[in-house]
Amino acid sequence: MSTETTRRELLKGVGLGVGSTLLSPILSQIAAQAAGDAKAANPKRVVFVVQSNGMSPDHLRPEGVMRSFKGNKPTNADLVEISLADKKLHPALESLEPFTKRIALVQHLSGRVALSDHSANHGCLGACPANKGPIAQTIDHAIAEANPGVIPHIAIGLGGNPGTIMNYRLSASGPGQATPIICSPELAFKSLFGSVAEGANGKNFDQTANLLDFMTDDVKRARNALKGDEREKLDGYLAAFEALHKRQTELAGLRESLAANAPKFDKNQLRPTISTTILESQFEIGAAALISGVTNTLLLTSGGGGQAFGEFPELGINGLHGIGHGAAQNGKTAQECFTELRQLHTKLIAGFAKKLDAIKEGNGTLLDNTAIIYISDSGEQHHPSLYEWPIVVIGNLGGKLKTDGRYLEFPGYGQKKHRTTANFFCTLLHAIGKPRDSFGVPDMGMKDVDQTGAIAELLA
Repeated sequence: MSTETTRRELLKGVGLGVGSTLLSPILSQIAAQAAGDAKAANPKRVVFVVQSNGMSPDHLRPEGVMRSFKGNKPTNADLVEISLADKKLHPALESLEPFTKRIALVQHLSGRVALSDHSANHGCLGACPANKGPIAQTIDHAIAEANPGVIPHIAIGLGGNPGTIMNYRLSASGPGQATPIICSPELAFKSLFGSVAEGANGKNFDQTANLLDFMTDDVKRARNALKGDEREKLDGYLAAFEALHKRQTELAGLRESLAANAPKFDKNQLRPTISTTILESQFEIGAAALISGVTNTLLLTSGGGGQAFGEFPELGINGLHGIGHGAAQNGKTAQECFTELRQLHTKLIAGFAKKLDAIKEGNGTLLDNTAIIYISDSGEQHHPSLYEWPIVVIGNLGGKLKTDGRYLEFPGYGQKKHRTTANFFCTLLHAIGKPRDSFGVPDMGMKDVDQTGAIAELLA
């Protein structure tokens, strides 16, 4: 038996106790790499970040770039493509500048079939009517089904207000099957990682516990079975959980503070009530889930569909409905408020991407095998027309997507070569290896436009 064969068997045979939930996916990937199975060693990962209340097309437009527009409709008949190499991003996206060479800023995709007065609800990720409930599978579930992990699909985030526990209005596994999005960091943490403490340790496990404390023996056993780059990769994964522990400790401190200062709350209400803290925590939990190999598909939300846009009084932005109608907030114009909120979210996305980029995988990093899709549940504005639906894409999904620093404006609505969000979702399915040429419901307002197929300009 060769040395390498012995190593592969050793990796498969590492005895794990409470750490099996978290370490098994990592060791399986390392064993696959040792066996030369590149697909299993470097799985493709897709992350959807959905923010409420619209995404201004101006925020995607780099400095000095103009676009053709009349009323609320893009008018260009041909594709416009501009390199971001020498362009400065809008201040709303400035946190993403370290990843400029790995970004595609996509403009003028329509989604009129999901038109609503505010959120498109399931229509955002489903390319279907907004107000008929979950009539079809949304793209996050289609990706998860095509590219399953240990847990095929994880959905977490911030709901319409900081007290929201579950949100059911954005994701669906199929017709009539709305997926709950967990909006409590405590519940998300326990749901995903609490199982490491099964058995005798279970009674001592709490959201404040350091997961690695429960896995000390398993971690030592796993590290002893590895060498060189493999051990370094494992250490990178473990670092994600150390960061998660730090975040959960901060949450516990906040909970204790609330208990001390708000005695009228009952124990079920003692959870974080600051939107930014909830979002930061959910991004940490999501990163840990992705990095650990627990899942390949992650949905992170900020806002809950309908008019549940979220609340950010800690930023001096109270009424997100108000800024949608142009109202100033605490001395800031509506546009300044929208920019500040975008900066908050892009900073979180950039931090998330940086964590993935720190993990070596194959000849690159985990980020190299990932695509992060940043989109709003209400298209281009508070009261959308959905003649365009701006999308930011970070990462090329293992070389399957063209996201090498590009600004793209597709032909306007009704033009012969116009493309829709449904085409974009087909593109993701082609890139993940499960191609479809239709998704959701066709737009009957464009009967003479071919709405099928992937977007060739985005496929590598």
